[in-house]
Amino acid sequence: MINADLEVLTTSIGWLKAGYQVELVTVARTWGSSPKPPGSLAAIRNDGVLVGSVSGGCVEKQLSESFRSQKHTRVHAHHIDDQQARRFGLACGGQLELIYESLTDGAQLQTIVDAIAGRQKMTRTISIGSAEAVLSPANSTDSFSFDGTTLTKVFGPHWQLLLIGAGQLSAFVAQFAIATDFDVLVCEPRPEFQKAWNTDGTTLLTLEPHDAVIQHANDFNTAVLALTHDPNLDDAALLEALEIDNFYVGALGSKRNYENRCKRLSSMLSHQQLQKLHSPIGLSIGSRSSAEIAISIVAQLVEKRAAVSQTRPA
Repeated sequence: MINADLEVLTTSIGWLKAGYQVELVTVARTWGSSPKPPGSLAAIRNDGVLVGSVSGGCVEKQLSESFRSQKHTRVHAHHIDDQQARRFGLACGGQLELIYESLTDGAQLQTIVDAIAGRQKMTRTISIGSAEAVLSPANSTDSFSFDGTTLTKVFGPHWQLLLIGAGQLSAFVAQFAIATDFDVLVCEPRPEFQKAWNTDGTTLLTLEPHDAVIQHANDFNTAVLALTHDPNLDDAALLEALEIDNFYVGALGSKRNYENRCKRLSSMLSHQQLQKLHSPIGLSIGSRSSAEIAISIVAQLVEKRAAVSQTRPA
């Protein structure tokens, strides 16, 4: 499972190699109840096939029917009327301002894909009326922007997730987390679990949990999840993570397990630090299978990420 941007980029590269004409479409600005935020991507093939989404369905049909390859980048506004909005489950209509680019080859897109694979962030800047985009390494303060003439989009995940344990649940959590734009690292010091781990798009760390947290989870934009059910491993990670300003720290287990864990850790952590620990983790959706539990966990991560993003810039 890959995230939406990566799907659009890799599909576009494949289409261009196959000889199709391709237009890349980016949401520049929105008004009203548009379901897709600025920076969302779609790509259209010259035979009308489309990948990605810029409106959640409201204008995609129009895009696929109106392919119009042109040399220069341009802006176009799309209005979503109330009837369309009701059809797609929105409260009311709105308006999208979209940037259209005609792509000629996939070399630049491949550079972005390679950077993402190497866990590097890239910015891609385009100017209205030009025929080319400019790539550069992104820094921690870069974010999506559009001033009416120049659009800059950052590629690569800004949020990171460190999973302790490489079991089945971690595999499902990793897949859903990648799809929702988390960079996923998996800490697994046990050789037998290391050999079985085969989830694409993740980085496997063979460090001890406390070292993995110290070296790789030492900033606010990282979440740490202890998923082994082994107190020796989970507690070692939590002792470090709860002393760091991570936006989310959670541990798998029941309420009783949470109480016992707090007793074990109380001599080494303050009450305030223990209050940061989420456990049991996940939203209450009646989940039972590993996949369902993973959905509930990642949904809670997305909820928390959205909440902290309101007060702390991404």
